[in-house]
Amino acid sequence: MRPAAGSWNRRAGTLWTTGAAAVVLAAMWGYGLLLDGDSYATRLDMRNAAPSLQHLFGTDWLGRDMFARTMKGLSLSIGVGLLAALGSAAISLALGLAAATMGRLADRIVTWLIDLFLSVPHLVSLILISFALGGGLRGVVIGIAVTHWPSLARVIRAEVMQLRSAEYIHVSRRLGKSRWWVARKHMLPHLRPQLAVGVLILFPHAVLHEAAITFVGLGLSPHQPAIGIILSESMRYLSTGMWWLAFFPGVCLLFVVRVFDAFGDGLRQLYDPRQAHR
Repeated sequence: MRPAAGSWNRRAGTLWTTGAAAVVLAAMWGYGLLLDGDSYATRLDMRNAAPSLQHLFGTDWLGRDMFARTMKGLSLSIGVGLLAALGSAAISLALGLAAATMGRLADRIVTWLIDLFLSVPHLVSLILISFALGGGLRGVVIGIAVTHWPSLARVIRAEVMQLRSAEYIHVSRRLGKSRWWVARKHMLPHLRPQLAVGVLILFPHAVLHEAAITFVGLGLSPHQPAIGIILSESMRYLSTGMWWLAFFPGVCLLFVVRVFDAFGDGLRQLYDPRQAHR
């Protein structure tokens, strides 16, 4: 039976929205990666310039082009967000499978860990872990990955709990297949949509938290053009009327987060037939 025209149009619209969001994010990330240090180098003769056609986002107190710095910072934030989200998803998958397949003791331990991490604000845990690891890119990525897994792990645990009661799972176990074989062959294919959507949902939180701890000086190195560093440095010059130093980087950061949120929402609807054809 063919779907109704309205349902097909909604699915096509979701596809277009998701594709457009992916193209925009890939373009911003790629453009930032291609920029070299000369594009935002110090030029004292151009310092404190307001936004213009030559410098779309203006320049700072050292004459550095703010558009180039912002694009470089966004590409850095996207990279950190993706690494942290993938790491967090891997932790969620491992603990979710362990809780649902390795007996009651493992389930109790994982459930206790989930409740423990959910009871502490993400930002507090992230600051402590990042500080203990010495900050920098490694500290931020590990800190975000270690603090953002509980919600996705709970979803994966519930999904695996439901899957393990299926008849073909019991047949495989009776045939002598190991738990690892059953998890790899039967459960992982069913968990791919949850993992993909989970990574996209974790990404905006990872980017915003990376910018937050970098803003307070516990994240990336001050020598890197990260968005948090740009915003932190610009605070000292807002009272002098240089509003563009914080306005454009902040708006671009929110834009990236919103576009990725739309990408994740569109992907979730495509994976869920009830949402895609509603």
